[in-house]
Amino acid sequence: MPTPSMEDYLERIYRLIDEKGYARVSDIAEGLEVHPSSVTKMIQKLDKDNYLIYEKYRGLVLTNKGKKVGKRLVDRHHLLESFLKLIGVQEENIYRDVEGIEHHLSWDSITCIETLIEYFERDPSRVEELRNVRTELETE
Repeated sequence: MPTPSMEDYLERIYRLIDEKGYARVSDIAEGLEVHPSSVTKMIQKLDKDNYLIYEKYRGLVLTNKGKKVGKRLVDRHHLLESFLKLIGVQEENIYRDVEGIEHHLSWDSITCIETLIEYFERDPSRVEELRNVRTELETE
């Protein structure tokens, strides 16, 4: 199982490849706000752990294992963003909050949040009721 730091790299690499078709060290470093040398070290570790194949000066490709984990991490991120939007977290706080909590939740908790989102989406009046309760609590 990847560490939280490895997860950040895999998620970023997966997103870059999905968006651009490739992931360069400089793009990864910029997206994660780290030095390129740190990216190179992590890429070598991810290569050793079979999440990707890295050839110096030629680039990298995710293995099937890396693609699977990367997709799962991106999906987790989107799910948590959806959840925070659903419960009324202010838009400007959502990205930072997701980054802060995503590595600290078990996959069981993620599954439960997914179920809760589905519950609310099946009947939009439930979302309205939730927002009304929040408004009531804020005015008390």
